[in-house]
Amino acid sequence: MSTDIDFSALTLKDALDLAILIEDEAQGRYEEFASQMELHHTPEAAKFFVFMAGNEAKHGTELRERRQKLFADQPTNVSPEQLYDVEAPEYDQAAAFMSPRQALEVAYRAEVKAFDFFDKALPHVSNAEVQELFTELREEEVEHQQMVKAELAKLPPEPGFDPDDFVDEPVAQG
Repeated sequence: MSTDIDFSALTLKDALDLAILIEDEAQGRYEEFASQMELHHTPEAAKFFVFMAGNEAKHGTELRERRQKLFADQPTNVSPEQLYDVEAPEYDQAAAFMSPRQALEVAYRAEVKAFDFFDKALPHVSNAEVQELFTELREEEVEHQQMVKAELAKLPPEPGFDPDDFVDEPVAQG
């Protein structure tokens, strides 16, 4: 994860814009993963990634509504180039033939990563409103982690084989 943000200079508007970008990035990545899983005929994992994308979209909508209410159409000062993979799962986390457990574990790691981002940013935030927002967002990540853990607990144990053993090696096209 990399960011190019001066947290000490963030206004509440900037922090909301940043949070919206983080949610958008995570939503997009989950949608990409869902498409990959559908392509690889792994519907259970695809279904979970669609669910996670929906959660990120819902959270993004809530943040947009909050920003609109407070700041109307004021221009944004934060850009996607200032952050990368704050909450979005890492690209190399998706694999062909993922089990639902593997998909949940990817989501769990993403939620931990988002918590860590807000937790590490908080000591550098000087604006009280931004501190309050980041604290709220950090706690929401804890709730998301608990949700994923609860889903993991419902799943049966993994089978005794590695699904990657069934992935075909690339073949030269001729």
